[in-house]
Amino acid sequence: MTSTINVYVEPTPNPATIKFITNKLLINGSVDFPDRQSAESSPFASELFKFSFVNGVFFASNFVTITKTAGTEWNELIPILQEFVKGAVESELKISEGKEEAVKFTGSETEQKIQQILYDYVRPAIEMDGGHIAFKAFDEGVVTVVLQGACSGCPSSTLTLKSGIEGLLKRMVPEVTEVVAEAV
Repeated sequence: MTSTINVYVEPTPNPATIKFITNKLLINGSVDFPDRQSAESSPFASELFKFSFVNGVFFASNFVTITKTAGTEWNELIPILQEFVKGAVESELKISEGKEEAVKFTGSETEQKIQQILYDYVRPAIEMDGGHIAFKAFDEGVVTVVLQGACSGCPSSTLTLKSGIEGLLKRMVPEVTEVVAEAV
């Protein structure tokens, strides 16, 4: 017996990005396809990029966030994308051809602590908004992260980064003096 797939739509803080939530786990972890070329290894993302108005695709747990091109309106696109996502999940269209790996923290003790904090405290909140944060580097007190999904290009991401994430890391890891985001 197959269960019915439901797809719910939720806005994100980024007005160009909408979150399509399913009642089925899509992927353990997350994967970002910021452009058409990056989606070549993903049948699901490749199909989404066939829509001329799709500008970015991000998958995590039970949702996909889709970023639209400028000059298009969500009220026209949502029904089309909602039906597509439902059909793709029902037909078990693959998200990634590669194997998903377990989460591993690398680097110095401080770097591992930073990664653990980002994973445990920051990631769940950012995923609720349809995005993802990835640790890039720690050098001379500066933590560099990569923002993906709805967070990439979001007007409020700088505020979240500076007032939320930077404050948390400074409190929990005294060696941290600043947090910056690398553009994707």
